[in-house]
Amino acid sequence: MALTLTFLGKGGTGRTTLAIAAAKQLAASGKRVLLVGQDSSPACNLLLETEVGCDPTTITPHLKAVQLKSAVLLERSWEEVKKLENQYVRTPFFRNVYGQELGVLPGMDSALALNAIRQYDASGDYDVIIYDGLASQDTLRMLGMPEILSWYLRRFRNVFMESDLGKTLSPFVQPIASSILNIDISGDTFAQPTQEMNNILDQGKAAVSDPNRVAAYLVTTQDELAIATTRYLWGSAQQVGLTVGGVLLNQSLLTEAIAEAFVPLEVSVIPQYSGQNWQPVIEALPDFTQAQLAPKPININVEQRKVSLFLPSFDKTQVKLTQYGPEVTIEAGDQRRNIFLPPALTGKPVTGAKFQNGYLTISF
Repeated sequence: MALTLTFLGKGGTGRTTLAIAAAKQLAASGKRVLLVGQDSSPACNLLLETEVGCDPTTITPHLKAVQLKSAVLLERSWEEVKKLENQYVRTPFFRNVYGQELGVLPGMDSALALNAIRQYDASGDYDVIIYDGLASQDTLRMLGMPEILSWYLRRFRNVFMESDLGKTLSPFVQPIASSILNIDISGDTFAQPTQEMNNILDQGKAAVSDPNRVAAYLVTTQDELAIATTRYLWGSAQQVGLTVGGVLLNQSLLTEAIAEAFVPLEVSVIPQYSGQNWQPVIEALPDFTQAQLAPKPININVEQRKVSLFLPSFDKTQVKLTQYGPEVTIEAGDQRRNIFLPPALTGKPVTGAKFQNGYLTISF
């Protein structure tokens, strides 16, 4: 299993440059690295001095890069989907739809990127996957997708199964899931596909919450807007269960105010990148394999009947807490997190909540 790294920050702070520098650093240490980009601009090609395609392109002996394009990812599976539709659905409705057209659906880019990363991880060909997304908020929504989809699946599966649409599509779900998501399942009902999908979503949630599997680093400059945006992304990352390992202060001087803004994270000062001389930038980067030392997004203490969430950059007026059955839902910013309580706390009502020093502590 690979370690997946991503970088969060305001546009223009140097996220792509630092993602490439991190890829070069880790590749130089002997790790097999895949740099995954989703920006169609020529920036990545210029920085790598190589034309990066839709399949992994070798940059150095231990470093490959790939450019994700939604239309290509869809078209590679879409014709097979339409064949399956003709076989399983009496009145096909995808016949005149092209894969490229689905690329405009909200969230399609994120879903395809997440699935591509999952497949690259499952291949066993890489020790580290570095994801350079279109925008930091999109990246967080992508990494939070397993939890959100799992939430909807738990609540609406039975309703959908009993609907006319669900009964019509029932025999089609298994083969289309196998084609699009490369899921090895069989049967002609929703039972197995749903269980297989639950397994994939559970694996995704477990990976995102494990800093040895997935971690993020914040990127900022000394600009006040960049700092404020990065702090907001920090809190949002915690909401999706993503560990933030540290801060990369790019082309700026470290001041006491900046250090205090990101306590308790370590701030690494990154010099200006010049020409093709990557070495000064690489040497200033932190050890990305030590992200697990950063504060955990959540801590569940069954003995004390308490759940603590680290929500930096938010205050108590921005946090909303609700309880539904065995789950507690926390809303902060534009992110929602559903905490599935362990058996020892399941069914116990919330008796209190306190927000202090960036931590929300919930008592049962």
